[in-house]
Amino acid sequence: MLSTIPIELREINKDSIDKEILRAGVIAELDAINLYEQMAALTKNEAIRASLLDVAKEEKTHVGEFQALLLSLDQEQVEELEHGKREVEALAGKKLGI
Repeated sequence: MLSTIPIELREINKDSIDKEILRAGVIAELDAINLYEQMAALTKNEAIRASLLDVAKEEKTHVGEFQALLLSLDQEQVEELEHGKREVEALAGKKLGI
């Protein structure tokens, strides 16, 4: 099942629209990754599997592109991502190799 964007982008104020567009892009790319990887796991055809996994990998690059742009616009997001990483490291008891 694919995600539904939880907001109507046309109704977002002008100050937030670029951040919301990028978040919607991340959602779409993550959906695509999940879909392609799930289909790859189901097929018995190696050529199809390889192609699906290759496309999924490209979508992961797109997530990185959108995230880099989002982080350049939203300092709070930068701080909260770092906070979340520290919380996980504390729970895991070690530094994450991310």
